[in-house]
Amino acid sequence: MMLILLAMILALQFQELKSCVEEERVGLLQFKEFIESEGYDADHLFPSWSGDPLSDCCSWERVTCNSSTGRVIQLSLNNTRKYIRCSYDSNWYVNLALFQPFVHLTTLDLSFNAIGGWIENQGGFGSYLRLKKLETLDLSQNNLNKSSLKQLSALTSLKSLNLSGNNMGGVLFDNREREFQRPRETIPVQGMLNYFPRKSHKRVELKYDILHFDVELSVFESLEYLDLSSNALHGSSSTAQNSRNLSKLKELKYLYLSWNAMNKDSMKFLGSLPSLVYLDLSLNELEGPLSSVELENLKNLKVLNLYGNYLNGTLPIQELMGFSSLEILDLSYNNLEGSIPPNIGNLSSLKAFSVARNLLAASLPSGLCQLKRLQELDLSQNYIEGTLPPCLYNLTFIGLLDVSDNNFSGTLSASLIQSLTSSWYLDFSYNHFEGSFSLSSFKTHSKLEVLQFASNNGKLQIDTENPPGWFPSFQLKVLALSNCSLNNHTNSIPNFLRHQFHLQIVDLSHNKFRASFPGWLLVNNTDLEILKLRNNFLFGEFQLPPFAMTNAVMVDVSGNQIHGLPENIGKILPHMEYLDLSRNAFEQDLLPSIGDMKNLQVLDLSYNNFSGEIPKELTVGCNDLRVLILSGNKLHGQIFPMLYNLTQLRVLQLRNNYFSGNLSNVKAKRRVLGNLALLDIGYNFMTGNIGSWIGNVTYLDILVMRNNYLEGQFQCEAISRSVYYLDLSHNLLSAPLPSCPRLQHLYLQGNKYSGSISEAFLNTSQLLVLNLRDNNLSGSIPGIIGLLTSLKVLLLSQNLLSGLIPEELCELKQISMMDLSLNSFSGSIPPCFQGIRFGKIEPRYLDLDLSHEKVSNEWDYITYFRYGTLKKDYVSHSTAEQSVTNVEVDFLTKHRSNTYKGGILNFMSGLDLSCNKLSGRIPYELGNLAWIHALNLSYNHLTGPIPKSFSNLTQIESLDLSHNMLSGEIPSLLINLYFLEVFSVAYNNLSGRIPDMKAQFGTFDRSSYEGNQFLCGQPLNQNCSIVSPHPLIKFVDQSKEKWYGIDPVFFSVTFSTTYIIFFLTSIIILYLNPYWRRRWFNFFENRIYYPAYDFISSIVHKACAKLCW
Repeated sequence: MMLILLAMILALQFQELKSCVEEERVGLLQFKEFIESEGYDADHLFPSWSGDPLSDCCSWERVTCNSSTGRVIQLSLNNTRKYIRCSYDSNWYVNLALFQPFVHLTTLDLSFNAIGGWIENQGGFGSYLRLKKLETLDLSQNNLNKSSLKQLSALTSLKSLNLSGNNMGGVLFDNREREFQRPRETIPVQGMLNYFPRKSHKRVELKYDILHFDVELSVFESLEYLDLSSNALHGSSSTAQNSRNLSKLKELKYLYLSWNAMNKDSMKFLGSLPSLVYLDLSLNELEGPLSSVELENLKNLKVLNLYGNYLNGTLPIQELMGFSSLEILDLSYNNLEGSIPPNIGNLSSLKAFSVARNLLAASLPSGLCQLKRLQELDLSQNYIEGTLPPCLYNLTFIGLLDVSDNNFSGTLSASLIQSLTSSWYLDFSYNHFEGSFSLSSFKTHSKLEVLQFASNNGKLQIDTENPPGWFPSFQLKVLALSNCSLNNHTNSIPNFLRHQFHLQIVDLSHNKFRASFPGWLLVNNTDLEILKLRNNFLFGEFQLPPFAMTNAVMVDVSGNQIHGLPENIGKILPHMEYLDLSRNAFEQDLLPSIGDMKNLQVLDLSYNNFSGEIPKELTVGCNDLRVLILSGNKLHGQIFPMLYNLTQLRVLQLRNNYFSGNLSNVKAKRRVLGNLALLDIGYNFMTGNIGSWIGNVTYLDILVMRNNYLEGQFQCEAISRSVYYLDLSHNLLSAPLPSCPRLQHLYLQGNKYSGSISEAFLNTSQLLVLNLRDNNLSGSIPGIIGLLTSLKVLLLSQNLLSGLIPEELCELKQISMMDLSLNSFSGSIPPCFQGIRFGKIEPRYLDLDLSHEKVSNEWDYITYFRYGTLKKDYVSHSTAEQSVTNVEVDFLTKHRSNTYKGGILNFMSGLDLSCNKLSGRIPYELGNLAWIHALNLSYNHLTGPIPKSFSNLTQIESLDLSHNMLSGEIPSLLINLYFLEVFSVAYNNLSGRIPDMKAQFGTFDRSSYEGNQFLCGQPLNQNCSIVSPHPLIKFVDQSKEKWYGIDPVFFSVTFSTTYIIFFLTSIIILYLNPYWRRRWFNFFENRIYYPAYDFISSIVHKACAKLCW
């Protein structure tokens, strides 16, 4: 009986504990009504919050009750507006009276609600006093200001207060852009405390010093944790009263002040906090070197995070000697220089040390190996050199070791690698390591989850198959082995990957694999996010798993020989953001399934054999697309209005296809293509005029429409002011030349422009490249061209230009390539050309990169790893081919027309004056162009000797002086031109011995010298002993021509006029005088018949004689 009674009592108590307190249930429903009254869908936000009296509020979402008392102890009311709008355009004011019933509440989360303040009820803010047990309050990512902090002063029991991402000090960041970016999932890897992502931010006026909060903060005497990150706070000199107020926070241990504008002075007054052990001042404005003045009162710290400031000078290791408890020191992303001091070993308590992304150099000190407790060491992105110290194997507890992006050299010690058995994160990428290395050295590293060996020199060869059949004890999450000459002998994909099932990021690019596409890799690793296999020799079908890979956001298999795109690719990769299949062997129609990738931002299918039209499903479904590259395929159809739905498009490259359409009919409005920065539809079949629609592309930077059938006139007023690169070459455009004052690159080659070059056209001081080749331009070059002081490439060949070469061209000091060939320029060559750079590299020009122009495509994938206390991230950018237009320059050199593009343009230089009417001597000053690579003066009327100063052209590769009237000998010193590949002096009047066939001159055949009657020696096979050293025919300088020199044009005109006058006079005389007319006819008749009769008689006579014989 007693047992039954006891059971009934326990059942009643259990039933009582199961239900929440009625007062609190009503309070929760009142909060729901408040949300509803603000216009939000409360039923969607709180679906289980029911008015049913039998509904237990302890089982509702966002509510946590004490298991013993049934009282509400935790409310998670964060982000309660997320279902209504993606950005908050107005503040939200919360009625504090709603929280009166929750007297046992210990944790309250109101973050991400855009709260701008509180609604005061009739009882005043004192009603908040009932929350005497509240210990944790999260108000982060709201719009609270300093006055809001005063209204929380009654919460004296608080131990943890998070006010990050508010406006306590004014607006420092664009909060909406920061807060509501689509969050990336972090890769959960074993570690300790925190990570610190760095983001770009926008600075505006700062309003409040952190010291203005000393009074408000001092009331929270029980605080142990305070987060004031991202509040636009800045530091200044403190007073004694400030320090006394802050010293009241006797229990404060953890202080986060990241993402503010604090300076070094703020570190002084923070020493007033007696219990402070954790200080985060990352991403502030601490400038200059750190000294003992700033660090003196912070010696109790265990954690000091100064990541992402502007500190310079040497590492403050000596100043930190008194920090006996310091366990975590993060000085990364600053401007610290010098070396790591040997006394670093005295900081014996260090467990995590980061100096990543500074300016440190020299080699590693042995003192680093004395840090026996060290678990995390990040030395990445510096200039540290030498070999890795062998003593690093003493750091038996090291879990994170990152030495990437340095100048380490030598071989990797197998004993060092084998000793790092506690490691979970290892990165040796981008150094100068050499030799061979077997990945089997890691086979016993059971904790290893991140392994990166990416190389930039290809000298490190990694073998994954030796010894055969080894089995890894680790399960990797990140593997980066790009450009490592993996399995150089077999070119096989690593076999150990078949035993990996947790991979999330894989980069095996640039390894020359010769194998079928590893579809099994995707099947085995269902959590895969990033797969990069670019620039290998993979072949076979692009095999994807039969299930949806919901985590995959980036696949790059460009530069292989893969074919066969699955019909349902969009279903398998539904969340894909970046897909690069360029430079493969796909040969099929574009698939409509691509339109199922709703998050797709970058799509590159260029240089395959895709055919058909752009599917409508792609343009409708992928409306977040930023980069679309379909160049080098066999696509056809109309481009517009097909792409009107892609309003977010930044880069559109469709060159080398069969697209057609009349651009005159395009009616694109600003909202349609307004975000485009790069538009390339070159090498297609577009017709018509370039209409006014192009002006609606507001942010356009680069416009390429070359090699189409566009006609009519084009004016730069029709395009956006932001355009700086314009290529309309090889169309049917006609005069007048457009005036484009803002352009840096202008290509109008191969059109129908005629008339003169106007001064208005040359009114563009920022121009770097001007290409007007192959038009019908006439007249002279205006002297105003000398004002284009930034010009590096000037191409005016194949026109009808005439007159003297203006000396104003000598003002273009930065010119590297100038082509004036195939015109009618006359006079002499200006000696002042010696002052033009023509390839000479000077320090002030080192930052001028002519090889390509690019725009930002706004796609970066960043995954932050929670590795211990040090932030680590994996950043994947768009590949270089995307958002880039390679600058192309056609230039005649080495007897052929070459198209120079890419990086070679930064080094190519040349001067081409061939096929003109230039006369006089070659200026000896041209020999001062020591950096020029090509010089062509052929097909002119140049006289005199070849300047001996040409032996100074030490970088020249092509020298053509043929088809002139040069005399004298070929300077023997020219044999010292060791880079000379093409040399021609053919068809001149040179004499004497040909230079010895040594060095480069041993490679030239007789065609380089033919047409010179008095040259002797090899390779002409002309004996110099029988050749007269004094030629009978001598050519004189045309500047001293005799009076009887004939002008061909004048002669033709006068001769034609005289002939016409004589003919007409004869006709008139014969018409007026019958006697002379009869005499003329008789004479004409005799001249016709008698010669014919004599000719026929002679033929008959010869034939008869032959028969008789």
